[in-house]
Amino acid sequence: MIDPQISEWISQLLRWVHVITAIAWIGSSFYFIHLDLSLKRREGLPHGVSGEAWQVHGGGFYNMRKYLVAPPEMPKELTWFKWESYSTWITGFFLIVWVYYLHADLYTIDPAVRALAPWQAPVIGIGGILLSWLVYEGLCRSALGKNDRALGIVLFFYILAAAFVFTQVFNGRAAFLHTGAMIATWMSASVFFVIIPNQKKVVADLLAGREPDPALGKQAKQRSTHNNYLTLPVIFLMLSNHYPLAWSSRYAVAIIGLIVIAGAIIRHFFNSQHAGKRSPWWTWGVAAASIALAIWLSIIGKPGNANLADVQGETTPTTVTASFDEAVLAIQARCSMCHAAEPVWEGIHIAPKGVRLDTPEEIARHAEIIRIQSVLTHAMPPNNITEMTLDERKIVANWLAQKEAATQ
Repeated sequence: MIDPQISEWISQLLRWVHVITAIAWIGSSFYFIHLDLSLKRREGLPHGVSGEAWQVHGGGFYNMRKYLVAPPEMPKELTWFKWESYSTWITGFFLIVWVYYLHADLYTIDPAVRALAPWQAPVIGIGGILLSWLVYEGLCRSALGKNDRALGIVLFFYILAAAFVFTQVFNGRAAFLHTGAMIATWMSASVFFVIIPNQKKVVADLLAGREPDPALGKQAKQRSTHNNYLTLPVIFLMLSNHYPLAWSSRYAVAIIGLIVIAGAIIRHFFNSQHAGKRSPWWTWGVAAASIALAIWLSIIGKPGNANLADVQGETTPTTVTASFDEAVLAIQARCSMCHAAEPVWEGIHIAPKGVRLDTPEEIARHAEIIRIQSVLTHAMPPNNITEMTLDERKIVANWLAQKEAATQ
């Protein structure tokens, strides 16, 4: 049994390294997309060069050129951009194991969704992610892969289908996380199995005096383009575990779809700008509308609308009868075993996020957090592991409604 304090530090360090490697990967990916789109043709460029770009940074000038296949002679030193991708996936994998599989009862399994044994969570999660990669790879290599637009549409609906499946076996938080991990696996696996191997084949052909196959570069470019358009949605899905309004909604799958649309269309705007094309400003309107619709769906689809209607607008403040003392009793009974100065729940040494709910004063101070986590959504207690009843949630909701009415 790992000491809870050491466990806390391991989690923190894993997140830190994961974010660092993700910044490196996303940064290099966005940079090369920008570079590729900003290349310009001019007279006098060497044979095989499709374009060049001049850039200034850090007090110096850089002349960047792109060879469609490979240069006539290989340089002695060649930088391969691959470890950023691999490191991001590896650290992400360890992080999902550490948080969502070793603590599956808290963060992954919801008996109200599917009564899984703790060992089943990683089997379903990892198995589903690996299966999705095989499907993605098969689609890209099929005849459909020759039509980028058709392939993109099919992949969009495949993401929604996979997200739906995850919501049928995991809680909302884990479903969002696994959908993001699935897409991230496609991205990193494309680097490992397609982009880098194709580049190595080009180098090998060049060194052997053979003409490299242009199809290798085209195939790698398609995967790179997918990575470019999917990056922003993946970031959103990975961050969403901290914000339950999105993943707790009964319209969670639709919200994922809207975020994919918004993220991809924002990238389209920047890609067009980098290419020197007319800026498609309409994309921001579509992205804003998609996000606004996602927010609306999260609000109307939150659990509080379904089972707390009597305190969400169907009664007037004068009919609210629950007292603060009753709310304190409910919260202390269901939440203070973790959110306390000295938590008693096994494996938790410090109150999560520093939020204490063991005294009336602390409960009153964190009223808005309680509203989001336990009334508007059912994010807390996690997976309702302490079996907080709907009546208890209504008592808390009534107190909050009374508190709000008193301030008006």
